[in-house]
This record gives sequence, C-alpha cells and structure tokens, in this order.
Amino acid sequence: MPLSALSSSSDPHAFSEATAPSARKARFWDRAARKYAADPIADLPGYEATIRRVQSLLSPDQNVLEIGCGTGSTALRLAPHTRRLLATDVSASMIAIAREKLAAEPIPELSFAVADADAPAGGPGEYDAVLAFNLLHLVTDLDGALTAATQALKPGGLLISKTACISEMNPLVPRLALPLMCAIGKAPHVLCFDERALTAAFLRQGLEIVSVERHGTRGKDIRVFIVARKPT
Repeated sequence: MPLSALSSSSDPHAFSEATAPSARKARFWDRAARKYAADPIADLPGYEATIRRVQSLLSPDQNVLEIGCGTGSTALRLAPHTRRLLATDVSASMIAIAREKLAAEPIPELSFAVADADAPAGGPGEYDAVLAFNLLHLVTDLDGALTAATQALKPGGLLISKTACISEMNPLVPRLALPLMCAIGKAPHVLCFDERALTAAFLRQGLEIVSVERHGTRGKDIRVFIVARKPT
C-alpha cells in the first residue's frame, strides 16, 4: 500500500487532493483495513530478518519516510532507530489504526499521515532514507512512484524496499487468478514484474544498487529486498 492526499487540512503533513487512482486504492484498503490488521505475519522469521537488516541501515541522526506503511507495525519497530520517521499510507482507515497503536505505545520520533505513494513525498531532498515495504507492486505507476521516492531523498540517501515479484509466481496467478480477483473486488490493482525488471526500474532513476537480498524462510521467496543509494 501506500502517497497524495486524503489528509485533512488540519494535518501538518497534508498533501494535495486525491486523484482518481489514489481514491480507488483508498476505498479498497479502507474496506480491508481491519482484516489486514488482524492477519498474522505469514513468515515471521523472514519478517524479523528484514527488520534487523533495516535497523542496521538506519541511525538516530536520520529523517526517514515510510510510504505504504499499512497499519504502522513496521514503523513502530523502526522509528526508535531514527531522528524522525513519517509513515504514510493512502488509506485513512489504515492510518487510523496506526494512530491507535501509536497512542497505546507512544514513540516521539514517529508520526503518521494519509498520502499516496504515487505522489511527491514532502520537499525535494528532505529524507535520509525512504522505506517501501510490500508496496511497489501495488502502486499505479512504478516509475512514477520511484521518481517521487528518489526526489524525496537527500544525495547519498537510501531507498530501502521489499517487494513481491508477482511474475515469479505460478503463471496462472498473474494471468488468471489476479485479474479475476480484481474484477470482483477481492484484490487491488497489482503490477506484475520479476526481480530483473524491478532492479531495472531502480536503475532508470539513476539509483545505485547496494544490495539485493531475499529474507524468506518458507519455500520459494518472491519478495525481493533491495537497498539502493541516490548518488551524491
């Protein structure tokens, strides 16, 4: 999930008026929010490996943006390792749940805002790191979302992502199952690509690939973890 704006004007992180694609995404994830929040993590050891890896890349002097934060569970884990972490999602319902979690477990470094990952994120060069977990296959335009994320980074900043590469699944999934599920409203719009195509999209932004990893512990792992640096 996901960055443009469904925030109220009173929100200090308010963004521009939502576009039609972001409004459609917001409606889908608003409906799914409570179930999404209740679902257990499918591969908990793999998730913990990713958390440890990201923590090793962050530091207390960094300003960090997470796009597509969902209900905020990962942001709550990572924010204490930063100076400031702004976590955003296109779904107001997801952000409401994230704020409930933050109220129960206050973390001064963390704040949440409603915004669409396909839109510009804050001011140019504002962040030391941009995080995108389980998101890039769900954006409307992969190159557009990566452009926005790259623009938000300071020179030398890191784009850290973990993305499902749907094209690496059984061919029946992207060709048949997903279109049918989308048609009946049971799945969001999904981009289908493999690791090679995803890496190429990062390179088109002029990013330097630092690392390509997979952290899964159960069978074939289609979720590619990429660390990329914006040139100085």
